Amino acid sequence: MTVVNRDPLEAPHKVRNDALIAAGAGALSVALGITADGGRAPDALGWTLLVCTVVPLVGRRVRPLLALVVMIPFLMAYHGCDNTHMAPIPQTWIALYTVAATGRPLRTLLTGIGVLGAMLSVVLTISAHEGLQLLRLSGWIVAVLFCGVDVRIYRQYVASIVERAERAERTREEEARRRVAEEQLRIARDLHDLLAHSITLIGVRTSVASHILTVDPERLDRAAVAQALDDIADTCREARAELRTTLQVLRADSHEADGPLPDLAALPALVRSARAAGAQVDLSVRAPEGRLPPATGAAAYRIVQESLTNAVRHAGPGVRISVAVVPDGDRALRVTVTDDGPGGASRRRAGRRADGDPAGFGIVGMRERARSTGGTLAVGPRPGGGFEVRALLPFHEREHRNQPQETAL
Repeated sequence: MTVVNRDPLEAPHKVRNDALIAAGAGALSVALGITADGGRAPDALGWTLLVCTVVPLVGRRVRPLLALVVMIPFLMAYHGCDNTHMAPIPQTWIALYTVAATGRPLRTLLTGIGVLGAMLSVVLTISAHEGLQLLRLSGWIVAVLFCGVDVRIYRQYVASIVERAERAERTREEEARRRVAEEQLRIARDLHDLLAHSITLIGVRTSVASHILTVDPERLDRAAVAQALDDIADTCREARAELRTTLQVLRADSHEADGPLPDLAALPALVRSARAAGAQVDLSVRAPEGRLPPATGAAAYRIVQESLTNAVRHAGPGVRISVAVVPDGDRALRVTVTDDGPGGASRRRAGRRADGDPAGFGIVGMRERARSTGGTLAVGPRPGGGFEVRALLPFHEREHRNQPQETAL
């Protein structure tokens, strides 16, 4: 079945195999030339012409039509000498079958008509009786052509099945790679949001403690230093707990993790952390009626977390931040975070490290989180000063849906 299903033009060792087939066809042809009735037994010229009709079979799969065209003059000369007409039948059938199995049906039809017409015209000029006998044999030639066409159609069908299977396999591999890439991106976002928020708060509180220790060492405010250190310890514990939950989600299915996804109920803890870092935060949260999808709640939490982190990092202690999370109609959640710190170019300059590299991927991560729920995100400086982040998150979850409706204020 492998040999039948395989395209003959792409088969390995085709010249060697065709040479063996030609040798077998030649032996059968010689046997028919000796034993078959009809016409006279070939003489030296007849045997030479008969051998010449076999030789083109060596290249039948390299150039099928050319092999048949080369064979036809020798066939006409052989039949024209009124030799045994049955002798060249094996190589003739093989050549015709090869043309039919490798070419289009129209080419096969024209080839069959041409071969039969040439053979009959030559034989009929010699003997009407022999011509009628050859005409009866032409039915077998037509059957060989139909067999070649049928095999060609069957091979095309098998090739289409194989192609569909390979395409399905490629699709599965691409889907697996896409899922791995999405999972890696989700891990990167979670780790960025967690570590950037915690490290920023730790850095701010450390700066507060350092300022207290260096401004007036003789009048040291021990209570303020202790409070700053306690806040740092609390932030480390919170970061460790959330990091443990994230790693458990990565090690096993999400339903096996100890902690649930963060949602709107966890926003007051974020606000307390920002206030401990010196920011003045106003929080307004109004949960929608009904159950909020976990993905939407988690996206809102992460967007607020990143916005507070950026505000504290770029504007420093004393920045005023307003956080509003309210329903927008009955199908979406609107998240708005504004601050009075530097915006636009000032914030972009503040967001660069000393080596000039970008500070991170916070805004990119917020956009991806909003897009993962089918929502949109808009960020930019406010007209009256400060910076604003606005997100619109649908209540219903959308899987793998990209929304290119991101704008800048």
